[in-house]
Amino acid sequence: MTDFTPLLKLYARRRRRTLAALDEAAAQERQLQRLLAAAANTQFGREHGFASIKTVEEYQKAVRLRRYDDFWKTYWQPKFPVIENVTWPGRVPYFAVTSGTTSGTSKYIPVTQAMNRSNTLAGLDLFSHHVTHRPASRVFGGKSFMLGGSTDLVRQAQGVWSGDLSGIAIKRLPWWAQQFAFPPIEYALLTDWEEKVAKLATLAVESDIRVITGTPSWLLILFDRQQANAGRAVTARDLYPKLDLLVHGGVNFKPYRERFEQFLAGGAELREVYPASEGFIALQDERPEDGLRLITDNGLFFEFVPVDEIDSAQPTRHWIGNVEPEVNYAIVLSTCSGCWSYVIGDTVRFVSREPPRLFITGRTSYAMSAFGEHLIGEEVEDAVAFAAASNRLTINDFSMGAVFPALAGDLGGHLFIVEFDRVPADSATAAFAKAIDDRLQTRNDDYRAHRAEGFGLHAPRVRAVPAGTFARWMKARGRLGGQNKVPRIINDAALFADLERFSAGA
Repeated sequence: MTDFTPLLKLYARRRRRTLAALDEAAAQERQLQRLLAAAANTQFGREHGFASIKTVEEYQKAVRLRRYDDFWKTYWQPKFPVIENVTWPGRVPYFAVTSGTTSGTSKYIPVTQAMNRSNTLAGLDLFSHHVTHRPASRVFGGKSFMLGGSTDLVRQAQGVWSGDLSGIAIKRLPWWAQQFAFPPIEYALLTDWEEKVAKLATLAVESDIRVITGTPSWLLILFDRQQANAGRAVTARDLYPKLDLLVHGGVNFKPYRERFEQFLAGGAELREVYPASEGFIALQDERPEDGLRLITDNGLFFEFVPVDEIDSAQPTRHWIGNVEPEVNYAIVLSTCSGCWSYVIGDTVRFVSREPPRLFITGRTSYAMSAFGEHLIGEEVEDAVAFAAASNRLTINDFSMGAVFPALAGDLGGHLFIVEFDRVPADSATAAFAKAIDDRLQTRNDDYRAHRAEGFGLHAPRVRAVPAGTFARWMKARGRLGGQNKVPRIINDAALFADLERFSAGA
């Protein structure tokens, strides 16, 4: 196998110089103009006068905010699967099939050739930052293990395919990167998640793995299976002696950090990414506490709307030229796949503008206010991570939902269903619940007011469940593995009731 790490390091030096000198606002203005010029003669471009738009302000006046259903029903569905010159020039060759966290409704997100190039360059940025911080790295000297869904794609029409984003990535992998891909195609195509993990748990430790990428909760299932196979406690050094980098993304990492740091034992570097089906948004270029750097020169134009304005008739639309730190924004994308001022549903908070770095704070629908407490996802995940660290407990997964009063005079509240690596004693579970309550009261004034003297909420309750519970629940829902995520905050009463019933028998 050819080791391309020396070439990567040359590229990394050049790229870091470019980023150090980059005027982020000017870069975003250039990206917008290139996108508008490319799509000027599409159906969407003609309808919105792209050819005459010269500024960010003119664009924002011409193009309103839209969500997936707006694009799907008006522009994509009428001609699906052969969509040509509708919102992006040419035929859309791929559709990333995804679904909402709590719903099973499939979405078909266009993935163009331009977006494939954008994603490849973003991946090179990730490795560039890695080798800059670890000069001795030989990250391209072995295999990169992507633990994702099935890479099998569905042929929708001549030259048009749909499937998991990881499958599209594998199919479009550049020639120089194909030798590094793991798992082999016959394993990557497997759709049965449990069979896939069982086989990869053995095959991976027999391979020269340098990089592992995946959703934290599913990676832990893999590592637990490998430890069971070994019949003893093992670390990454035991399983993957040359592991150099572990890439994670998709969920808040705080609840998982301790377990991963124990597993890596000071060896491989942890690095976070923020990819979405609509485009590769940001990645960790420095320390975890510095946030994720927005990728401003790679085929995407970003807007940011204060979360409390996202459903208003005339929301304030910021961009990188006037975004403000410490504001909770809904992120809005215009992309080289033909999404225009598209509300993807994620929320972010900037910690710096030069360069632009942010934290993912949750989802626009990822909040709990069943009783007027106005908790956002970031606060809930922070409280759980704080409670775990304070009580020296390790958690695998959790969900929370509202429990409404059954009788007059009762109070409602929140139930946290938490999967620990080992079910703690009742006293430890009670201390964990109290720490969650204390942390939420510290961070959120509305929550504290509702908790005051039992005025509007009873104290949060915690149901501890054994390891593997959430995987079994996700399997029962047909949502096991791949890109599927355990929902952290569940506002769907029927879905939370299903989890309650399932966990009660765990």
